[in-house]
Amino acid sequence: MKPDMPDAPDTLQALRDALRVFAAERAWEQFHTPKNLAMALSGEAGEVIEHFQWLTAEQSAALDAGTRDAVALELADVLLYLVRLADVLDIDLAQAAQRKMAINALRYPADKAHGRADKYDRLG
Repeated sequence: MKPDMPDAPDTLQALRDALRVFAAERAWEQFHTPKNLAMALSGEAGEVIEHFQWLTAEQSAALDAGTRDAVALELADVLLYLVRLADVLDIDLAQAAQRKMAINALRYPADKAHGRADKYDRLG
């Protein structure tokens, strides 16, 4: 039996709404331009990468608890900036993600892409 999970779009909308309130309470909307949010998103993604930079594939899959927790917080920063950027640009992230998955399903048919890391134009 699966636990009751909130619908992803509802979860993203709730997060979006909470971020709107958080920014408004601090009068940060003036700073939350698409350019600034995209730059912050990129910076936070870089902080995620730092945790993995010199690890082997095996080490990266077996993080100690402290590193895993630090990565979780960095991933949260990435998500928060992503959701805020989408909100400022009036983009429905769940809808965009579903659309992109449909595009990728066409680009990477399972019978051609199975077990391969090639870009779609090399699957021939």
